[in-house]
Amino acid sequence: MAYSYKNSKGNTYYLHSRVTTLKNGKTQTIFFFAKEPKDGALNDVPAGYTVSESKNGLPVLKKA
Repeated sequence: MAYSYKNSKGNTYYLHSRVTTLKNGKTQTIFFFAKEPKDGALNDVPAGYTVSESKNGLPVLKKA
Protein backbone atom coordinates (compact mmCIF):
# COMPACT_ATOMS: atom_id res chain seq x y z
CA MET A 1 0.00 0.00 0.00
CA ALA A 2 1.49 3.32 -1.09
CA TYR A 3 2.14 6.05 1.50
CA SER A 4 -0.62 8.65 1.25
CA TYR A 5 -0.85 12.19 2.62
CA LYS A 6 -4.06 14.20 2.91
CA ASN A 7 -3.41 17.94 2.77
CA SER A 8 -5.32 20.76 4.44
CA LYS A 9 -7.57 21.12 1.37
CA GLY A 10 -8.64 17.46 1.60
CA ASN A 11 -6.68 16.22 -1.46
CA THR A 12 -4.80 12.92 -1.19
CA TYR A 13 -1.28 12.55 -2.60
CA TYR A 14 0.91 9.43 -2.89
CA LEU A 15 4.69 9.34 -2.38
CA HIS A 16 6.88 8.09 -5.26
CA SER A 17 10.58 7.78 -6.00
CA ARG A 18 12.57 7.58 -9.20
CA VAL A 19 16.28 7.16 -9.95
CA THR A 20 17.50 9.64 -12.57
CA THR A 21 20.86 10.12 -14.27
CA LEU A 22 22.37 13.59 -14.01
CA LYS A 23 24.33 15.31 -16.79
CA ASN A 24 27.62 14.38 -15.13
CA GLY A 25 26.67 10.67 -15.22
CA LYS A 26 25.88 10.27 -11.52
CA THR A 27 22.56 8.83 -10.43
CA GLN A 28 20.24 10.48 -7.93
CA THR A 29 17.01 9.36 -6.30
CA ILE A 30 14.22 11.92 -6.45
CA PHE A 31 11.06 11.83 -4.36
CA PHE A 32 7.75 13.34 -5.43
CA PHE A 33 4.04 13.25 -4.68
CA ALA A 34 1.32 12.44 -7.24
CA LYS A 35 -2.46 12.33 -7.05
CA GLU A 36 -2.59 8.68 -8.21
CA PRO A 37 -0.39 5.76 -7.11
CA LYS A 38 1.82 4.67 -10.05
CA ASP A 39 5.01 2.70 -10.62
CA GLY A 40 7.61 3.68 -8.05
CA ALA A 41 5.12 4.30 -5.22
CA LEU A 42 6.72 3.98 -1.77
CA ASN A 43 5.16 2.33 1.26
CA ASP A 44 6.83 4.61 3.84
CA VAL A 45 8.59 7.94 4.11
CA PRO A 46 12.36 7.39 3.67
CA ALA A 47 14.48 7.46 6.82
CA GLY A 48 15.67 10.96 7.68
CA TYR A 49 12.79 12.72 5.91
CA THR A 50 9.51 14.26 7.08
CA VAL A 51 6.45 15.36 5.13
CA SER A 52 5.37 18.99 5.30
CA GLU A 53 3.00 21.13 3.28
CA SER A 54 3.87 24.13 1.13
CA LYS A 55 1.87 27.38 1.26
CA ASN A 56 -0.31 26.28 -1.65
CA GLY A 57 -1.12 22.88 -0.11
CA LEU A 58 1.30 20.62 -1.97
CA PRO A 59 3.13 18.04 0.15
CA VAL A 60 6.95 18.08 0.11
CA LEU A 61 9.66 15.95 1.73
CA LYS A 62 12.11 17.71 3.99
CA LYS A 63 15.26 16.33 5.55
CA ALA A 64 14.76 15.91 9.29
